[in-house]
Amino acid sequence: MPTLRVELFAGRTPAQKAELAHELTQACVRVLGGQASGVDVLFYDIERHDWATAGKLWSEPEPQAPANS
Repeated sequence: MPTLRVELFAGRTPAQKAELAHELTQACVRVLGGQASGVDVLFYDIERHDWATAGKLWSEPEPQAPANS
């Protein structure tokens, strides 16, 4: 069975991670068959300053649109 690696921004609660792990496990069992005990879910909390998209860190503030005069 699979090992799922979940990368997400830090800040999710243990309860949120537990619920997500449960749902992902159930989906794997339903789609792939097998036992829930064969599914591993690994969580990797990433700080926003450690993640960039299109060359921009997620921790950088969004530019403000100019105000209409």
